[in-house]
Amino acid sequence: MLGMFCVRVCSGLMGFRAASHVRSLHSFPGITVAQIDEEVAKLLQLKAQIGGGDDGKHQFVLKTAKGTRDYNPKQMAIREKVFSTIIGCFKRHGAETIDTPVFELKETLTGKYGEDSKLIYDLKDQGGELLSLRYDLTVPFARYLAMNKITNIKRYHIAKVYRRDNPAMTRGRYREFYQCDFDIAGQYDAMIPDAECLKIVHEILSGLDLGDFRIKVNDRRILDGMFAVCGVPDDKFRTICSTVDKLDKMPWEDVKKEMVNEKGLSEEAADQIGEYVSLQGGMDLAERLLQDQKMSQSKLACAGLSDIKLLFSYLQHFQVTDKVVFDLSLARGLDYYTGIIYEAVLSQVGVAPVSTEAQNGAEESVSVGSVAGGGRYDGLVGMFDPKGRKVPCVGVSIGIERIFSIMEQKAEASAEKIRTTEIQVMVVSAQKNLLEERLQLVTELWNAGIKAEMMYKKNPKLLNQLQHCEESGIPLVAILGEQELKDGVVKLRVVSSREEVDISRAALVEEIRRRTSVA
Repeated sequence: MLGMFCVRVCSGLMGFRAASHVRSLHSFPGITVAQIDEEVAKLLQLKAQIGGGDDGKHQFVLKTAKGTRDYNPKQMAIREKVFSTIIGCFKRHGAETIDTPVFELKETLTGKYGEDSKLIYDLKDQGGELLSLRYDLTVPFARYLAMNKITNIKRYHIAKVYRRDNPAMTRGRYREFYQCDFDIAGQYDAMIPDAECLKIVHEILSGLDLGDFRIKVNDRRILDGMFAVCGVPDDKFRTICSTVDKLDKMPWEDVKKEMVNEKGLSEEAADQIGEYVSLQGGMDLAERLLQDQKMSQSKLACAGLSDIKLLFSYLQHFQVTDKVVFDLSLARGLDYYTGIIYEAVLSQVGVAPVSTEAQNGAEESVSVGSVAGGGRYDGLVGMFDPKGRKVPCVGVSIGIERIFSIMEQKAEASAEKIRTTEIQVMVVSAQKNLLEERLQLVTELWNAGIKAEMMYKKNPKLLNQLQHCEESGIPLVAILGEQELKDGVVKLRVVSSREEVDISRAALVEEIRRRTSVA
């Protein structure tokens, strides 16, 4: 089907009627708008490279780089709402914020991400330092702590990161994207800060109303202990861990095949791992594994299992155990994790539109998977400290772009209008030649802290002014006319009900505040 799609795009683009051909594709079964846009952009670029325009000149292709996107005002309004919810939660838990450069020394990032290191963007050597774009916010945070000799901090950081990944735009996976990180650095009693991180994930996902979710938890020490008792050689721990991390994307048969055929693990060891990674539960599972004949032989695994038990006891007090599950298949491939690890997954999305893509089970039906992840990384700061001094850290990163994808689709499916400005009142005139009076009134409102605007015309039509308010979602209209000016009042109109009331000029600001205050 995609082959037919590409043929139709090619024939359309290379002919004189490209626009009509592309328009016809919107009715092609199973093809999404995102796929059409992406394929058309590729073919436009190809056309420019091989032929240029009809006049023989090179044609500049207007497009965003692969794995990136623009955001229109409506999309930005959704983003700001999501950011507000997340930042509010971080601040409620006492975090302060920092910022770090968008690029780091290449050696700062090298060797911290395991097999994902190949996804780091290296910058061209400019005859000075070798630099790379940051891959995440955690490694720069660890560098910041070591460089400034900070031993305890509770911080959040929201910024863009870059990964040379194969983008899946419809699932919220990009090459340039925001991360929202919350981390607690310092020497504290076991599992207390770890439990608070999980509480924060629970609060954010509940507050955003994304649908049902589960927070999966595990511990790197449990994984390493499991690998040891199953017969995995020490030098294969990290690479086998990276393979186990693919269980959320691949069936066990394919994961096992990769372990045996590509990573050189024995089939017997792989089968034993398979028995363990299928287990899920809560505190009861941790207790059962502490009595397990094999797992009990590993001190490392037992330490991790004891901490899982302690974690669940704290989570009970935080009232979040209904959403948390102990899952032995959770691995998280990053090399720097040393203890507890966790990942939040949407088990169902709050909106499920009926569409061709949904019926065919295509990716477009908002199957976004993981929306948050994190864990404990006690050794990362020590890698940057000249004396190797460690600063224990635990944190979580919110997968903001995937959340945006869901929120945008929910907004499209909903009839609710999304406001892209915060204007409280529009200053309008009912007659001609009242520009100066409008300027004076809008200035009074601005000086009082009221969000107000007016049309940039000397004599705008009243109907056009009122129509702008309805289209923009502006709740109030302040109407000036010759009679109102004579009486020292302003006619205040409620756009939704069309109710009108005369308000004295002196009381106008307070009345606008009262009518637009949010409970």
